[in-house]
This record gives sequence, C-alpha cells and structure tokens, in this order.
Amino acid sequence: MTEKEKMLAGEPFDPFDAELAADRDRARRLTHRLNVELCEQDDTYRATLRELCPGIGTALIRAPFYCDYGYNVFAGEGTFINFGCICLDLAPIRLGRHCQVGPGVQLLTAHHPLDAAERATGIEQGLPVTVGDNCWIGGGAILCPGVTVGDRTVIGAGSVVTRDLPADCVAAGNPARVIRRLR
Repeated sequence: MTEKEKMLAGEPFDPFDAELAADRDRARRLTHRLNVELCEQDDTYRATLRELCPGIGTALIRAPFYCDYGYNVFAGEGTFINFGCICLDLAPIRLGRHCQVGPGVQLLTAHHPLDAAERATGIEQGLPVTVGDNCWIGGGAILCPGVTVGDRTVIGAGSVVTRDLPADCVAAGNPARVIRRLR
C-alpha cells in the first residue's frame, strides 16, 4: 500500500512521501493562482477551483483559500466558504448542502500522536471532518480532527469544536458546547 493509499484509507502515513509532496506542490500552485492571479469569480476562477477541489460541485469558495491537497475537500450545492478558510485535508472534509462558512474558519483533519517519541517520527494520520446540511460556521471557528456536526447546527464565531455536535443546535465556546436547541 502506498503512503497516499494509507492516507486516503485513514491510516498512519509518511507525509514526506514523494507522491504526497508532489500533490501538495500541485495544490500550492493552484491555491496561489486562485489567491493571487485570479481576482474575479469568473469561469477561469471556477475552473481552477474545481481542478484543485473536484468535490466541491457548485459551492463557492472566496480567496484566499488554503488546503493541503484539495482532492479531499467536498461541499454540497449552495455552500458558501468565505475569505481565509484553511482546510488541512489529509482526510475528507465534507460540508453538506447550503452551508455558510464564515471568514477565517479552520477545518483540520491532521492528527498527530500524543506520545512525543512517536510524534517525532513524523508519521501522521487524518481524521475526517463532516458537517451536515444547512449549517452555519461562524468566523474564526476551528473544527478539530474527527468531528461531525449535525444538520442545521450553528457554531458561534471563534468556537473550537473538539467533539461531535448534534443536529439543530447552537454551539459556542472553547471547547464548543451546546448552548441552545433550535427544535
């Protein structure tokens, strides 16, 4: 099994692998093009965005946008991702339909060992981030590796989501906790 296959399967992998380094370089070139060269949300911008992130469909991502690979970012129709989003997409990042993602949001899948000696080996793992349909993630929020957010949930600005959140609630804080039910 290649290191890329391990990464895509959610297993520990070596991020210094040549194939993965080439994939990150490709993503870096495409994000540079999106963030610096293409100022308009025109057909060229959308084509470049879909080359970087084939799984975003009709979603709109406003530059600047940053990701490790791009091919692990998925978004449903009508989803809007505002300025400055960071997607560390070692594992799938899945945003449902009609989500609103505020500026400066970080969607992080990179998970490192807690043991210092193991962490020093450089081996890492990705844990997916999944957001349901019709969610709103407030500006500056951070979603940590492995979390799932239920449909129609609102995450307050600046919140740090460290564990799963149910559907139909408002969650805020660090760590984020449910502060109100919507239904």
